[in-house]
Amino acid sequence: MLKSIGTSLLVAALTLTSPAFAAGLKIAVVAPADGPFAALGKQITDGAAFQAADRGSEIVPIAESCDPAGGEALTKALLASGAEAAIGFLCTESLEAALPALAEAGIAAITLSVRSDILMEDAIKKKWPLFRLAPSGKAEAAAITDAIVTNWRDKPLALIDDGTIHSRELVESVRNALAEIGLTPVFTDTYRPAQEQQVSLVRRLAKSGATHVFTGGDRNDTAVIARDAKAENVPITLLGGDTLNAADLDVPLENGVLAVTIPDAARSSEAAPVVTAMRAAGIEPDGYVLPAFAAVSLLEQAKDQAEKDDKAVLDALSKGPYATALGPVRFDITHERAGSPYTLMQWRDGRFAAATETGKAE
Repeated sequence: MLKSIGTSLLVAALTLTSPAFAAGLKIAVVAPADGPFAALGKQITDGAAFQAADRGSEIVPIAESCDPAGGEALTKALLASGAEAAIGFLCTESLEAALPALAEAGIAAITLSVRSDILMEDAIKKKWPLFRLAPSGKAEAAAITDAIVTNWRDKPLALIDDGTIHSRELVESVRNALAEIGLTPVFTDTYRPAQEQQVSLVRRLAKSGATHVFTGGDRNDTAVIARDAKAENVPITLLGGDTLNAADLDVPLENGVLAVTIPDAARSSEAAPVVTAMRAAGIEPDGYVLPAFAAVSLLEQAKDQAEKDDKAVLDALSKGPYATALGPVRFDITHERAGSPYTLMQWRDGRFAAATETGKAE
């Protein structure tokens, strides 16, 4: 009962139009069932099934191997499922293999994870029915650039990376975007990652005069830098990307470290009724649970819209916005989720909170 009340209240409160509900639909849930990603696959299946039961939709689990060699078997299973839409797709290889056949069958695919910009560009060019709830690869760099320009335009800025491909490319994207508007860092550096201390880096930062530092490194390296800066009495404000939204390893993250990351959906007001109902049912809304729940919800609402317009669900997905536990979702003309989900957050007492909750980022 709690589950039904919670999900019904969510849709009733946020849906912009109120057509009579169409019948449920059959949705393929593509997610790993075993191997190293099995726990993430279970999150997707749990979230999808929790929403599907409320509207009489049918979930068809399809195992995702994340191996290019498994693409043919995955495609056959999808086409044989009779599904009207598919969600999940943790891995680029699985998605890329299935999309041509899904396009022929007119079956929409919603990825919760894949961030490849190249794949989305191919999808638009080839008219593959791919929609993305996950942010694009470019969205993180754009959000970081915006945070720096908004808060640090007049600050002595340093940009540092750890030499890995992701870190290097992220920092370079930010550097290029800043250069276009005439902002130049006073210091740039590539540091060696996974070290027990970063005192020499901290001293180089102090010598440069930089007081505000964007790092493309991971959480543990950022925690080490913050700790060593505090110990050396070097006053720097650290900002990182989405990789900071992870668990502490050897060194805890210092209060005040900033990150441009995606807020925990389970703490949002939109998701509160669903979170309560899930926990009452013994499901913890971690990871992909709420995104999968939201994907099924928006597909069901798209079917309502499709029935109203006498069109296919695939066509209705381009309308919206649709009310979900992630907030209202609308896809733009490139099938990306409209509006960036990234927010400037600050680490405070064991969690990231919006920077406005903890004072203006300095």
